[in-house]
Amino acid sequence: MISSNIKKRWIGWRNGWLSSPRFQRFAVRFPLTRPVARRRARALFDLVAGFTYSQILAACIETRLLEVLADGPHDVATVAARIDLPVAGAERLLRAAAALGLSEAVGSGWALGSGGAALRGNRGIAEMVAHHHLLYADLADPLGLLRRGGGGGALSGLWHYAEAVGEGDARAVAAYSALMAASQPMVAAQAIDAYPFHRHRRLLDVGGGEGAFLTAIAERCPGLVLGLFDLPAVAERARTRFDSAGLAGRTTVFGGDFLQGPLPPGYDVITLIRVLHDHDDAPAMTLLRHIHGALPPGGRLVIAEPMARTRGAEPAGDAYFGFYLLAMGSGRPRSAEEIAAMLRAAGFSDTRKLRTGMPLTAGAIVATR
Repeated sequence: MISSNIKKRWIGWRNGWLSSPRFQRFAVRFPLTRPVARRRARALFDLVAGFTYSQILAACIETRLLEVLADGPHDVATVAARIDLPVAGAERLLRAAAALGLSEAVGSGWALGSGGAALRGNRGIAEMVAHHHLLYADLADPLGLLRRGGGGGALSGLWHYAEAVGEGDARAVAAYSALMAASQPMVAAQAIDAYPFHRHRRLLDVGGGEGAFLTAIAERCPGLVLGLFDLPAVAERARTRFDSAGLAGRTTVFGGDFLQGPLPPGYDVITLIRVLHDHDDAPAMTLLRHIHGALPPGGRLVIAEPMARTRGAEPAGDAYFGFYLLAMGSGRPRSAEEIAAMLRAAGFSDTRKLRTGMPLTAGAIVATR
């Protein structure tokens, strides 16, 4: 109680000073506080201007500007012709992109910036940006989204098939499945680096989509026998992917609804790669109990997904994914502690948080049956 009261008084004193115009003028003038004041002003401006930055990034992705600059430098006229913009429009986009580190002026031409190069190397981020127009449409009225409890907009149209009873329509699953296939490798890499999957014999990826995670782990752990479980329409897309990758002989694909019935037995490790946070608490608990029932004693469940209240990655949890999942109409970001409590309630005897190389992308937890 004492520490709580001290914290309240400290917050009140701090906020009183920070909101004072007199203190703000002093902080900008005084040499020792000036750098801090400038950093805070920049952070606040970035918060205000974030939507504009995102739209500049979206324009770079939609025009394929980064691909054009990758074989540069090019002059403005060449860039304009290749991205189908007037010269004035191309120059404005290039300068805006340069301010964000996506492009870079080289003499009289333009080349790819360091941020643009990093973005080109991660197809998943580009795919997410490409479909963000749906999210932005839903966030045009954030209060309306909050008042109706989420969903009901453009983004939820990509996802509704997953919570409907049935096999899933092939056309309905295509868009979201393709997005997950492109963006899942970011999370998959964190999970594979964080946990020694090679110690197991048989792995079942539940909600595995088109098989991006299993395709990645097949290369890293050649001795693993692999299985994938997802809605039948999604599972068919995974089967096609495995056939093309030459993995049909070591991968079994199961079609079904993991919220409706038991999961295939015989696997000593089961994975949920960016699946749990897509579901509200009740269906998430149902899924965890089904997994507990499918695992043998001593079997492991590995969960990897962006997690709330992760130190150093707080905005990705409750801010970005908090509203992303709200717009989807299902699920919420959970902290590692919340997930561990759910696992214990589902019957798992032991849970352990795993260290990942990029917590912003994903945290990881392993639980023992």
